[in-house]
Amino acid sequence: MDQHIPVLFQPALDFLAIRPDGIYVDATFGAGGHSRGILHRLPGGRLIAFDADPQAAPRAAAIADSRFTFVSSNFRNLARELDRLGIEQVDGVLFDLGVSSMQFDEPTRGFSFRESAPLDMRIDPLAGASAYDILMQSSERELADIFFHYGQERAARKIARAIVQRRQAGTLPTTTTEFGAMISGLLHRSGQRERIHPATRVFQALRIAVNDELDALRDGLDEAVDRLRGAGRVVAISFHSLEDRIVKHKFREDERLEVITRKPVVPDKEEMERNPRARSAKLRAAQRKVS
Repeated sequence: MDQHIPVLFQPALDFLAIRPDGIYVDATFGAGGHSRGILHRLPGGRLIAFDADPQAAPRAAAIADSRFTFVSSNFRNLARELDRLGIEQVDGVLFDLGVSSMQFDEPTRGFSFRESAPLDMRIDPLAGASAYDILMQSSERELADIFFHYGQERAARKIARAIVQRRQAGTLPTTTTEFGAMISGLLHRSGQRERIHPATRVFQALRIAVNDELDALRDGLDEAVDRLRGAGRVVAISFHSLEDRIVKHKFREDERLEVITRKPVVPDKEEMERNPRARSAKLRAAQRKVS
């Protein structure tokens, strides 16, 4: 078993209710912890794992198993890739959302303001605009919308105005630490201790915008449910309220699904102490109705 144990590992596998000869999708391969766990419970069958991060491919290559197929693509392309593999229906799909701890811990990716790196934040470094591109090219209103809707940042307009002013003056920061310090300077209240770093919401918002995470999640959930056979399950682990809201609404509003988790499953005290990043995790599961 891989040393990296994902958040809510056992509940995720339990709620998948893995059939011995079933076909499953790990929509977010990451370090491969969930994939290895699924394979361990899957004596026959097949597992297809997705990840848009090119750095996931070498980790996936370490799984030498004829039941396992790795797809270097975003899970929003699930239907297209399953068609390419000749797979019409699956028995379960697992989503472990957000950015992995490995991506956060690698400074060059630009996800964190704690170490200096280019303002990039792309999960696939070769696809689309970087965070710096968005800061340079978006209007003040567009930036404010990003920070407010994706980061739930109350000072969104103030921050957007300051970015445009710095951009016009040619002094917009180019690195994560400089940009984090700029945001902190705008928001920090003297004599008050913040519960989270002042730049946290802004960095989250930029990362979501760069990777189009929320629309990708909507697309991925739609395609997953479309491909589920009767009694097949979809399980999603989210790490902030925007993701969780999309999952909750999809599970409740799609008439083809029956919600299994009346309330979201959250990590126990022991897991949160072992891994502080687990604190915000919520797991929801639903099952495709048998027609």
